[in-house]
Amino acid sequence: MDAAAVTRIKTVNLLASYTAGRKMNTTNLIQPSWPSTQPQTLALYASGTSSCGNFPGHQRCPCPKSKSSIFSVTRCSTKPGIDSNNATNKNPAIERDPSSKSQQLAAPVPNQALTSTCSRGLVLDLGPKNSWDSAEIGSPVVKRYIGDNEERWYMWYHGRSDINNNTSESIGLAVSSNGIHWAREEHVRSSGDAGLVMNCSKNWWAFDTDSIRPSEMVIMSSPMYSAVYWLYYTGYSSEEVNLSGAPNILQNPERVHGGDKKDENHKIGKIFKSLPGLACSQDGRHWARIEGDHHSGALLDVGSDKEWDSLFIAAPHVVVHSNDDLRMYYHSYDVENGQFALGVARSRDGIRWVKLGKILGGGLKGSFDEIGVKNACVVRNSKEGNYLMAYEGVSADGMRCIGLAVSPDGLKNWTRLQEDPVLKPSEDDGWDNKGVGSPCLIQMEGNVDKWRLYYVGVGCGGRNGIGLAVSEGSNIGKFRRWADFTCKINV
Repeated sequence: MDAAAVTRIKTVNLLASYTAGRKMNTTNLIQPSWPSTQPQTLALYASGTSSCGNFPGHQRCPCPKSKSSIFSVTRCSTKPGIDSNNATNKNPAIERDPSSKSQQLAAPVPNQALTSTCSRGLVLDLGPKNSWDSAEIGSPVVKRYIGDNEERWYMWYHGRSDINNNTSESIGLAVSSNGIHWAREEHVRSSGDAGLVMNCSKNWWAFDTDSIRPSEMVIMSSPMYSAVYWLYYTGYSSEEVNLSGAPNILQNPERVHGGDKKDENHKIGKIFKSLPGLACSQDGRHWARIEGDHHSGALLDVGSDKEWDSLFIAAPHVVVHSNDDLRMYYHSYDVENGQFALGVARSRDGIRWVKLGKILGGGLKGSFDEIGVKNACVVRNSKEGNYLMAYEGVSADGMRCIGLAVSPDGLKNWTRLQEDPVLKPSEDDGWDNKGVGSPCLIQMEGNVDKWRLYYVGVGCGGRNGIGLAVSEGSNIGKFRRWADFTCKINV
């Protein structure tokens, strides 16, 4: 039996414990998932929570299941309780994948054909030629683990190969000791698969058969059981959504391309249906999908023809706000208003969700986000007690920048922090001079005025990578690209 099958069985057994009424908790403390000579507890740095009142009961999709699944236990399980106040309890160690080669974090693996020093901010470049992530990378989901003597950073991201004009995307994992110098996880069979941890579904009826992109990682744990990673992700199918008169900048999934070139192989200008999904893992490397209430296995369905999210649902960023209160921020394209927009859904167990409606639309005419907002990342500000949202804004000419919004409760009362973006494309010949987006915002522990912003940057010819910008001091409205290191890029 291979490691993936073992992880699958363990995950099912762990989910089955819900039906026995065992309470699962989110936690900020977990054991390291790599070998250690001494017992050591590492803290996962995550956003805090706030209490809130009750909300409407769960809704179930009336569509019957057309298939059987070993994960059906999640459909009738008692909800896994979520108590973020339990952040000081220690939990059993997450079992390490015995097949992993990475006994410790090594120096970043160099790419092939290194010939030039990269511009400021780039922290993860495309993979080597013909590797699974050689054509495109993006959607960074970054988590920090800290201990007494060390820290570890994990980044889940999506990637796409340049082999045979491939359009399918998978999910990978990179690791770092400081969040700046990254190495792809080396638990795979070949160098071309370095970092690859999750592929598209092979079930013809599933919602994620064409591409998958990570959106957020939540950790559930129990004093009796190992911690479990809950990966919320976007799944894309080959079902094309017809929208006559749609602007060329409207695409789903968004594909990297050079300038105004329409590349049929990259599906530029086409809209493919996407829905939110959930997968679980005990090591962050081997994943088992958890079925939602939708007949395709997704957690939510699109809205009706007259609703703002009738085309697709993408980038489900999930935040634990308090016990039994999870919130999913996602985006779609509001056909009536002709803008990308953000909405929120709410859940008690992280599996069944109730939509609460649209929370933020496009900006004023001529603004950097006139055509809409998308790819939200929400964090509770431990200094102010409010909620910050980093989002990708789209201008009338299709340019992507990153903006910030703020809310006192994290629900519908969102306002833009400022009129200008906090991060714009770089000037001249920078590696990210054509657009920046897909933000991942992190408030640093020990210095509440220091923030990190991981993002996707696109440059000339459509080449992209993952970058880092930082904000220090009381003015979070200003970020600068990280510049205190040197890295290499392919040419």
